[in-house]
Amino acid sequence: MINLSQTKVFGGWHKQYQHTSTVLNCDMRFAIFLPETAGPTSPVPVLYWLSGLTCTDENFMQKAAAFKKAAELGIAIVAPDTSPRGEGVPDDPDGKYDFGLGAGFYLNATQEPWKKHYQMYSYVVNELPELIETYFPVTPDKAISGHSMGGHGALTIGINNPEDYVSISAFSPICHPSIVPWGEKAFRHYLGEDKTTWQPYDAVSLINQHPVTTPILVDQGDADGFLHEQLKPETLLAAAKANNVPLTLRMQPGYDHSYFFIQTFIEEHLEFHAEHLRRDAW
Repeated sequence: MINLSQTKVFGGWHKQYQHTSTVLNCDMRFAIFLPETAGPTSPVPVLYWLSGLTCTDENFMQKAAAFKKAAELGIAIVAPDTSPRGEGVPDDPDGKYDFGLGAGFYLNATQEPWKKHYQMYSYVVNELPELIETYFPVTPDKAISGHSMGGHGALTIGINNPEDYVSISAFSPICHPSIVPWGEKAFRHYLGEDKTTWQPYDAVSLINQHPVTTPILVDQGDADGFLHEQLKPETLLAAAKANNVPLTLRMQPGYDHSYFFIQTFIEEHLEFHAEHLRRDAW
């Protein structure tokens, strides 16, 4: 593991690393914020943040304005890249932004030529936390959040692994990817034509099939240009109501899909996760 950079911020540290991933068969980059209170005798819990299409580990760390509140709450934040990268990693043959590099969709691909590298689900759930918990002063207590494609990832990973994540939140998530253009394109290429293999990566399908007790907070702007075609929060809300899932979905008037939206409400999301991380530690 190579430390690429480190910068002091709000008493803590933002650090960026590169490491070789055996799951993804390539070198990967991630960023971590460690509050000042984090140390060998005082490890802190972790919020994993999953970013959206075209993003890297840098977008959230540079644009979300999360460090001050995370420092106050004593929470580390880990932001992985959004897909495998590097020589030999296949990309969308048409060069589109919504598939391939920058668009791993937080799943384990089963189809050629994608399956050798596109195993982002296993990377986020297993390999990356093992690395973080080995080399940094953190506890095993985790929460997960994300934006857009990363909101989809946070929902599905959190729902599929209730023993690992005490709380889930999302901004503008792709709620029902099996029925929208972004999800259909990615799932068809990564997973094949059998739509039953798509269901473990679709939050609405998961809620309809399995009991979900993990608390979930979702913020969605009503001026989001992707709202009706790609995101469909109403499908998530309907599934949650039908299955008694502890979901809070807040439609925020006038907000779009940008990091200005995330900046506005990120402190409330951090407080939401801190509350559940504290409860889990009792």
